[in-house]
Amino acid sequence: MKNITYKKAGVDIDKANRLISEVKDLINTARVKGSMDSIGGFGGFFDIKKMNIKDPLLVASTDGVGTKLWVAQIAKKHDTIGIDLVAMCVNDTLCSGARPLFFLDYFASGKLRGKIWTEVIKGIVKACHEANCALLGGETAEMPGMYAKGDYDLAGFTVGIVDRKKVIDGKQIRSGDVILGLASSGLHSNGYSLVRKIFTRKQIKENYKLFLKPTSIYVKPVLKASSIVPIKGAVHITGGGFYDNIPRVLPKNVKAVIQKGTWDIPRVYRLIIKSAEIKEKELYRTFNMGIGMALILSHKNAEKIQKIFSKKFKLKSWIIGTIEKKQKTDNQVEIVS
Repeated sequence: MKNITYKKAGVDIDKANRLISEVKDLINTARVKGSMDSIGGFGGFFDIKKMNIKDPLLVASTDGVGTKLWVAQIAKKHDTIGIDLVAMCVNDTLCSGARPLFFLDYFASGKLRGKIWTEVIKGIVKACHEANCALLGGETAEMPGMYAKGDYDLAGFTVGIVDRKKVIDGKQIRSGDVILGLASSGLHSNGYSLVRKIFTRKQIKENYKLFLKPTSIYVKPVLKASSIVPIKGAVHITGGGFYDNIPRVLPKNVKAVIQKGTWDIPRVYRLIIKSAEIKEKELYRTFNMGIGMALILSHKNAEKIQKIFSKKFKLKSWIIGTIEKKQKTDNQVEIVS
């Protein structure tokens, strides 16, 4: 085989370098206190001394956006999927009380398409601004033969920081506390494999704006709340819904009792319920059902930060349940009418 090159094999290094160079200025807008020049190097640097935290703990999380990518591809709309990627990671670290410091992304495709890649990166940068974290770097991989034409995959990684004394770990949760639900924008980034079973490709494409609503980022409102009142537990409602996620923060001697009808159900869920016969437990174990994050705290403190969420952040929230003493035969999550 004569004159074979990496480019002829399907990997265009020059194209990747050119694309990164073109968006370097945009990426550099996503900088925060502690950011250091790193784009183009072999690793990204961040100076945690700039955080002025006496006893810092680092909290890390990694995630993707699942088959929501499929919706973006058939809709040919890629400018919000990067927001989902950042949101899924920073919302997870937030559950420990951590402020996200920086984010890194991984973009892989069979053939690098500049317009799509740039749209994704723009979404990532926008989300980093919203989460107040730096876009420290990433990896763009072109892997011919590994992906179908037009397909790509995304993964993200974030590191946050929290003072050891301010870690939210659920240990102080007691019977009598309340559960404050924060409004989701819709599906967020979970349950899309089920959505694809319920709706046809045509239906999803026709309603792509509904299905592609980006995942809400809760960093600023929750960090503001935690600076004012003690938050005992924080739950990111993702895959597993209410039933699998809430128990992750509860002591074994208590249970969460969720009261249906106490919050607004987004339109996308009403459409799902109308279009398919799905048992109620399956709904609440697959989807967030309109609650993207749940905070556990005392009743008086919940009412106090509800006002802050509403006035300062335009974020809807509802007291959706209570923490009660658990009997031996009880489940840790009960959803009641």
